[in-house]
Amino acid sequence: MTAPVLTFFNNKGGVGKTSLAYHLAWMLSEIGRPVLVCDLDPQANLTAAFLDEDRLDRLWNRNVTTDRGATIFQCVKPLTEVGDLSSPKLHKVADGLSLLPGDLALSGFESTLSEQWPNALGSEMLYRPFRILTAFWSVMQAGADECGANVILVDVGPNLGAINRSALISTDKVVVPLGADLFSLQGLRNLGPTLSRWRRDWGKRLENWPAPSFPLPRGDMEALGYIVQQHGVRLTRPVKAYDKWVNRMPEEYARTLLDRKSGPFPETPTEDENCLATVKHYRSLVPMAQEHRKPIFHLTAADGAIGGHMSAVLDAARDFRHLARRIAKRARLQNSKS
Repeated sequence: MTAPVLTFFNNKGGVGKTSLAYHLAWMLSEIGRPVLVCDLDPQANLTAAFLDEDRLDRLWNRNVTTDRGATIFQCVKPLTEVGDLSSPKLHKVADGLSLLPGDLALSGFESTLSEQWPNALGSEMLYRPFRILTAFWSVMQAGADECGANVILVDVGPNLGAINRSALISTDKVVVPLGADLFSLQGLRNLGPTLSRWRRDWGKRLENWPAPSFPLPRGDMEALGYIVQQHGVRLTRPVKAYDKWVNRMPEEYARTLLDRKSGPFPETPTEDENCLATVKHYRSLVPMAQEHRKPIFHLTAADGAIGGHMSAVLDAARDFRHLARRIAKRARLQNSKS
């Protein structure tokens, strides 16, 4: 049985995607859903959130000929030569939470993925193109099996390139982080048609290899919902400007991600069942949490979270717990305690 893959994706950057993946990974593990986190963004910001610079230096400077599998790139790199996938070597972050680290070198895999995409529609020798195109999925599933994860959370970069296409064909559910601005609205308009095209194109490739030699992902890319990040609101910006953009999200999401061409549509995200949450920024807690390399809801007085900060820590714990439970329910994630 394969673990469901949830990917946080928006081709608009700066919407808090990596922070969401990081905090939800921690919270899902704490409510009994063991998690494998996989960083498929070549910038590796999610990996840097979990590991300090000394550990990153050791990780990215290992001799990959003798220590394969320490990052996602090391796992897939043999496919660029004459080898096969390397087994992942996971970092155990906490009980029920493991990390498959990202790698700045992953960007070098982009051209290989691009070359093999048309080859998967060929009439013969299909093993290699499909092995390469589904490499991320195969490695992630091997990692989930190793650590007993019930769900795989994936962070990707804000673009529509070949790496993200392979990440998305590995995806069961897509969570879309949004800011309350024009750029996020435009991002939705690009995202919906792109996911539809990738889903359709992957379906053609699956039909082209009706008897595959190894398991392949279905590439469902089902839209699970969107999350509005309040940090798009600036103190110098009128509330009306915020409402102008955020209240257009329900209709745009329904039209472009769910292909609903007619309304009525909810007037605000608060009234929209597709809005998983509106997440506060917790501005004063972010640098504190980054310094201590922990989620904001784990901060203590010893870390400097005192007075109003501690109240915000408790609010963050409540908000992320609610969001994690909602995602777990909607994605039908199995509880390890059940």
